[in-house]
Amino acid sequence: MTRILAEFCQASTAVLKTTDPLERKLAQIAGGLSELLANPDFVAEAFSENDPPGHRMLFHCVDTDYHVLAHVQRAGKGGLPHSHGASWAIYGNARGFTDMTEWRRVNPAGEEQAVLEEAAKYRLNAGETHAYGPHVIHSTAHPERAWVIRVTGTDLDHLPRFRFHPQRDKFVTHA
Repeated sequence: MTRILAEFCQASTAVLKTTDPLERKLAQIAGGLSELLANPDFVAEAFSENDPPGHRMLFHCVDTDYHVLAHVQRAGKGGLPHSHGASWAIYGNARGFTDMTEWRRVNPAGEEQAVLEEAAKYRLNAGETHAYGPHVIHSTAHPERAWVIRVTGTDLDHLPRFRFHPQRDKFVTHA
């Protein structure tokens, strides 16, 4: 791990161990991630022009269980609405941009079909970050190739979370 990344991770670990409310912790980590993404040495160490689409782990904190992941997103990739369940995530772009949409469920969670309504839509450009607390439903789109750092509160692959099913669920956009 590079010195630049190590400093970010040490600071993030310290923030997560405080008694501050989660929202404040995420804002502090997102601010640190924004500074990290603005550092050309970090970006050059974390990504190369030849990296294939996909992701890899840059760091995992055993004490607090958060993960720092580097993602290379292919041009034209769009994600379906999802949440990270009881966990949180912070997205930040190192290069390129990510079009983000936040969704609000407008029918009771107990109903089989989810009905989602667009709540916010915005673009994260290079150097910009955004934190998503637990259960926030969102989707990502990458019209162009993008290099993204994502910090998550745990390993999301082992956590129950909301995933949109296009054959069953529906969503309403404000296009």
